[in-house]
Amino acid sequence: MADGSLTGSGLEAAAMAPERTGWAAEQEPASLEKGLFQDEDSCSDCSCRDKPGSSLQSFMPEGKTFFPEIFQTNQLLFYERFRAYQDYILADCKASEVQEFTAEFLEKVLEPSGWRAVWHTNVFKVLVEATDVDFAALKAVVRLAEPYLCDSQVSTFTMECMKELLDLKEHRLPLQELWVVFDDSGVFDQTALAIEHVRFFYQNIWRSWDEEEEDEYDYFVRCVEPRLRLHYDILEDRVPSGLIVDYRNLLSQCEESYRKFLNLRSSLSNCNSDSEQENISMVEGLKLYSEMEQLKQKLKLIENPLLRYVFGYQKNSNIQAKGVRPSGQKITHVVSSTMVAGLLRSLLTDRLCQEPSEEEREIQFHSDPLSAINACFEGDTVIVCPGHYVVHGTFSIADSIELEGYGLPDDIVIEKRGKGDTFVDCTGADIKISGIKFVQHDAVEGILIVHRGKTTLENCVLQCETTGVTVRTSAEFLMKNSDLYGAKGAGIEIYPGSQCTLSDNGIHHCKEGILIKDFLDEHYDIPKISMVNNIIHNNEGYGVVLVKPTIFSDLQENAEDGTEENKALKIQTSGEPDVTEGVDLEELMQCATGKMELYARTDLSEQVEGNCEIVNELIAASTQKGQIKKKRLSELGITQADDNLMSQEMFVGIVGNQFKWNGKGSFGTFLF
Repeated sequence: MADGSLTGSGLEAAAMAPERTGWAAEQEPASLEKGLFQDEDSCSDCSCRDKPGSSLQSFMPEGKTFFPEIFQTNQLLFYERFRAYQDYILADCKASEVQEFTAEFLEKVLEPSGWRAVWHTNVFKVLVEATDVDFAALKAVVRLAEPYLCDSQVSTFTMECMKELLDLKEHRLPLQELWVVFDDSGVFDQTALAIEHVRFFYQNIWRSWDEEEEDEYDYFVRCVEPRLRLHYDILEDRVPSGLIVDYRNLLSQCEESYRKFLNLRSSLSNCNSDSEQENISMVEGLKLYSEMEQLKQKLKLIENPLLRYVFGYQKNSNIQAKGVRPSGQKITHVVSSTMVAGLLRSLLTDRLCQEPSEEEREIQFHSDPLSAINACFEGDTVIVCPGHYVVHGTFSIADSIELEGYGLPDDIVIEKRGKGDTFVDCTGADIKISGIKFVQHDAVEGILIVHRGKTTLENCVLQCETTGVTVRTSAEFLMKNSDLYGAKGAGIEIYPGSQCTLSDNGIHHCKEGILIKDFLDEHYDIPKISMVNNIIHNNEGYGVVLVKPTIFSDLQENAEDGTEENKALKIQTSGEPDVTEGVDLEELMQCATGKMELYARTDLSEQVEGNCEIVNELIAASTQKGQIKKKRLSELGITQADDNLMSQEMFVGIVGNQFKWNGKGSFGTFLF
């Protein structure tokens, strides 16, 4: 036995000192182990019968050879792995101490000999028996078990070949390549679990460059926890498929860059210090290092659940527009689950009746809206009749079409079921959607994404599941008289370089009401936003939140110097769009200065204060970004002829909005 005090009472107890103390001593061994490590939702090939002495399950390895059952340990829950790594394996270790801490943990829980395992590689599986453990190297000393069992993809891989391979490896195998054979006595439960934690860590958490990262912070908090959460978010379908692909591609690129960097660094150590080749290699090394750092930063953004959707994912829609129908004809698509005479008569009178001078238009009937959308060409119209429609796919709209409901939104419900990505994906030049209620379930991405072009949403209801509407860079979104609620993220996400007009809407019961993203990049202008007479209420966080780099705080003093520039801005704060006379501009300019503090005046109502705060922050961000851009151009010897902010056509219309009962207030900022 590895420790005389261990009696199969669970990994936690095993990792503690020989004397059981604290909460572990107050629980029965069997219930403790079951509560921490047994997965109730085991896979279908697991043996579900109760095993005396062991609380773990077993399963039979796949293959032609009949291997003995092995411990089922790869279905541990998030909190089980989290607790093991945080409390018993890694604790507060540095990246450079990971192997040392892991070895100390294994010494407490791992049986040094007497257990059998399946050595599993990409080429073969073979049954071995452990005779000793090299804890410092995280390897087991093994020999071939009797009887000899091997399942190989290469028919010529004989027992003699296996013995030669073990001799070359000095009979020492990495623990993560070993799957412990099941034993119903419970003696090897801790061994199987400990090896599973080592295997999972080095397959899914550890990165080859981790040891070279800054070593002064807690490695678990910086790296293990976010990567572990991302792993389980992916398993539980909480991450968009496109983001998963992006992450894996970035990981592969970073690993390849790191491999090249190591090879180059190794070659430099063998070069003469004054050689020309070394100078060239140094330049290449710096480029590789810079490339690798950028890739690592992108990986960290995706691993961080707070920043994952803010910066890590810029989905590009590959939907191709069909264009005008070859015949040049435009078609009206009518969607109805059942068509009765009265409904048809009303449609003919209200929507389908044509003027004598108009060209004859074809009408097609559909039973579901998704098939109607897929049948559309440029200029088509889809009319959805009252009813409750359930769809399982994405509305991919790449052409300029009109999608309208015939009746009240609550009578025309389109519900998306089944796990997937976006509900409505818009890339058309001019898309109009009106009079429909969209209901989202089991979602991974938002309810509507405008990638490019212009999308108008009028008199609609959006019942969200994750985020609500996302307005990407260069896209334009117009939302009128609509109701949006239920988003677990932001109700509306507005990207830099986009245009967003919100008028007479309700945005409520979301994580945040409106999220404005401001990237510190001269290629992206601050989004052009108009918000008029919206009611933003009962959101968990802020009514409106601006996301921006922390460098803006450093530029606060510079922003104050730009007050004269700010005075050139026109800010629409009157209820009448064209009325500017009679407005105290000096007083309004106080809302538009470049200061980063929130505007607060005791004589202003909450609604007016919220509008001023938003204008204040947007103009401050635009001013500071313009100063950064000027500085960069100046360093290149380029000067701008017009220094007036109005030359950027920056215009903000924020007036008449009401902010009520938002958890953190009407407006806030998030620094990254």
